Amino acid sequence: MEFLTLLRRGVAACAVAAALAPAARADTIDATVVAGHPPMFLWVKTLSETFIPAVNEALKGSDHSIDWMEAYGGTLAKVGGELEAIEDGLAQIGIVSSLFEPSLLSLQNVTYATPFGSPEVDIVFGAVDKMHETIPDMRKLWENHDMEYLGGGFGLEDYLLMTDFPVTSMADLKGRKINAPGPAVNWLKETGAVGVSGNLTTYYNDIQTGVAEGVIVFPTAAAAAKLYEVAPYVTRTGFGAQYAGAIVAKKSWFEELPDEVQQAIRTGVDDFAVAYRAGLEQRVVAAFEGMEAGGAKVSVLPAEQRLEWAQSLPDIAGDWARALDEQGLDGTGVVNTYMQELKDAGVMLPRDWTVE
Repeated sequence: MEFLTLLRRGVAACAVAAALAPAARADTIDATVVAGHPPMFLWVKTLSETFIPAVNEALKGSDHSIDWMEAYGGTLAKVGGELEAIEDGLAQIGIVSSLFEPSLLSLQNVTYATPFGSPEVDIVFGAVDKMHETIPDMRKLWENHDMEYLGGGFGLEDYLLMTDFPVTSMADLKGRKINAPGPAVNWLKETGAVGVSGNLTTYYNDIQTGVAEGVIVFPTAAAAAKLYEVAPYVTRTGFGAQYAGAIVAKKSWFEELPDEVQQAIRTGVDDFAVAYRAGLEQRVVAAFEGMEAGGAKVSVLPAEQRLEWAQSLPDIAGDWARALDEQGLDGTGVVNTYMQELKDAGVMLPRDWTVE
């Protein structure tokens, strides 16, 4: 009798275990997502408000879920330190700005070496995303640091010129000191202007104190920093939108994830790309409205002057490409492919930077 009771209990226990088997297989994956900038920046805001919810939604009904820890605004990594944080395993996924990794992610900065490209963010971001699929060296630069390039390319809208004097032609730039960020200093070479390296934290004070008389900048940053107060002449030069980075994951971590989770993350990246680009367009419109309300005088550089400016520059794309070629990277291929992508998209280029 005692034996039969134990037997029944054993059968019942097996039945319960079988019924609970699917739940037992369900797993929760811990993932820290990192960005050096705070959530006030659109790419971080979109990461938190679109990417993560989209991944969670895609995982509904599966046996998997992700427990997210969000580390933004320097809580885990400063701006430019995200790649190292992911590589070291402190985070598993996040935004890495190639703009701040000019040596490690040199090829990704092709747009800054080819000014006067397209002002359309969809075209620029989409082209560089696509090039990661067709040019092995572009992915290799990420993989050298155990990074899986997921896409969702993001960046900055069409750069322009802001000055404390009116600009209607290149002649107006002669002898003028113009602040510019990093590689954009090259956009002033042989124009008559004097390029002064700077960043968003110094622009306002530099112009106010006479260290500079203008700045190359993108509209949303200009409006937020109220640069129109010291540089009220806003000249839409059409330097072009600029690719600045993407969502990446630690490759060794990503490859161990179940296929369903990998696909959900990729779905989230696609949603991020759509939301970011739509949000950026809205912010650009608001930026111009805000600057004009603050007294900015907005004008468009005449087409013939834009052409003259582009043609007057030295071969900055060729020099950039050949320097990378000498390092064993496909610099020439990257420039030429990017130029072809723009032309295929119908972009009218004042200068074709194709490397001969």
